[in-house]
Amino acid sequence: MSYLEIFLLALGLCADTLAVTMAFGAAGGRVSLGGHLRIDLTLGFIQAAFTVAGWALGAAFLNLIESVDHWVAFGLLLFIGVKMIIESVRPASEQEKADLTHFWPLVVAGIATSIDALAVGISLAMISLPGVKLSVTFSAIFAVTAIVAAIGLLGGRAFEKVLGRKAGVAAGIILIVIGIKILLEHIVF
Repeated sequence: MSYLEIFLLALGLCADTLAVTMAFGAAGGRVSLGGHLRIDLTLGFIQAAFTVAGWALGAAFLNLIESVDHWVAFGLLLFIGVKMIIESVRPASEQEKADLTHFWPLVVAGIATSIDALAVGISLAMISLPGVKLSVTFSAIFAVTAIVAAIGLLGGRAFEKVLGRKAGVAAGIILIVIGIKILLEHIVF
């Protein structure tokens, strides 16, 4: 997995975070600088932690599924990508908005936007990334998610008007393409 792919993976994973923070920002959610940092770092940490947990789970069971690991990784990324695309085209009235200024809604939003990271972590265990690349991947997921959360909070109204649902669709496509690449690497090469 190249560094560009790691960055794109991190970017794809935080599409839900962008949607939640944009919705909060677009709804007029105003927070102090400390509040911004708390929201950004909490969402980034939960996203990275779920990826690590998925990787640990996948690594624990790797010997049992090693012969089909590329199919599992492909299936998980395909499922997540399609789910992101479907959620992105759902009517806005069906999408939930969280109040990120309170502890529990922030944690729940972090968990809800990070479920996909658990599956991606399992996929990472199956493609056997070296330790350094794993560290870079987890760090990139944390940093990119925190930055995207900050961007979403600051520019909620503007991003909603400019990107709208396209951000989620693009993220879903990125994850599907990475899944296809993993599958082809194991089948063709």
